[in-house]
Amino acid sequence: MQLTKQQVDYCMECGVCTGSCPISYERQGFSPRQMIKRTLVDPDEHLMQSSDLWACLSCSRCSDRCPVGIDFPEFIRLLREKALTTGNAPRLSHHGIFQTITTLQSGTLQQKRTAWAASVGKFRDQGDYFYFVGCAPYHQTVFRYLDLEMLNTAKSILRLLNKVGIEPVLSDDERCCGHDAFWSGERELFATLARKNVETIVRSGAKTVIFGCPEGYATFREHYPAVVGDLPFTIVHATEFLLARLKEAGTIFTAANDGPVTFHDPCRLGRRMGMYEQPRQLLSLVPDCDLREMENNRENAVCCGTTAWMECSSCSKTMQINRLHEAQRTGAETMITACPKCQIHLSCAKSSTDLNLQITDLYQYLSERL
Repeated sequence: MQLTKQQVDYCMECGVCTGSCPISYERQGFSPRQMIKRTLVDPDEHLMQSSDLWACLSCSRCSDRCPVGIDFPEFIRLLREKALTTGNAPRLSHHGIFQTITTLQSGTLQQKRTAWAASVGKFRDQGDYFYFVGCAPYHQTVFRYLDLEMLNTAKSILRLLNKVGIEPVLSDDERCCGHDAFWSGERELFATLARKNVETIVRSGAKTVIFGCPEGYATFREHYPAVVGDLPFTIVHATEFLLARLKEAGTIFTAANDGPVTFHDPCRLGRRMGMYEQPRQLLSLVPDCDLREMENNRENAVCCGTTAWMECSSCSKTMQINRLHEAQRTGAETMITACPKCQIHLSCAKSSTDLNLQITDLYQYLSERL
């Protein structure tokens, strides 16, 4: 990634990124602009050993507002690749279990990713539509202590796809999309996972791949082509895919009768992919759904507080608690999101409070009202 002199000069005179960055509110001295200064303007020989490199959430709030179009998340990701070669690594969350799981999937690991689906709905080994489930089977195991049933998202999407006449391909050979490896600077691991996933999808004969997880969708769209070239299939997010077909199906949902809801925009689905309205339009198909917007919504939505299973801290918890209070101020009884990590992180933060707020997944919310 090359920044022009004009971009850097404008950057040094601005401050929009720092004023937009949720980390800069909580972490003293952190600033996207200062990171660029310490790299390109006034090089800091200690930067490659700094923990600041791992503090960025890559939430894109700064780059979304940058008047000269600097993609700061990509800028800092490249620095992370260099930092790893110097021995500067991130502080891993959950004792590094997800990094271990991801690495195992880059080899010849035999998985039972589809075991959950047999009692839920209809699916195939070959076909035109491939449902990329993501890491839900592993989330299901790790986050039992939060009383979360993370496979409910995948189950709900399968039921919804069946409802609109789609029997998707599900594959035990699917691997982690590589999102976390990519943003942690593990380029070779990411490339291995990308190739394995594309090979698996091509073998299935699928022409369209459907994603429920925003990270998988954004990773395939933004970063896979650099590894595998043009994708030999179409990719689509479940919100846009289901929205078109559920509209055609007419009224198929029962009326909402459990109070107002609010929607938390995931960073990858919103700022990275520009998909703000599709989830809200899906909710509008549920009769009497009372959707109340938080003060910070759509492109202004605040990140759930951590990314790539690293650097979870008191800073993250403060962000999450603030977001939960923001949701409660709308009068909503339920916070809905369309990202598994958002659901996990916000549920974890809520467990240490007495807030009377339910946190649920968009697809589960819809599926329960079929």
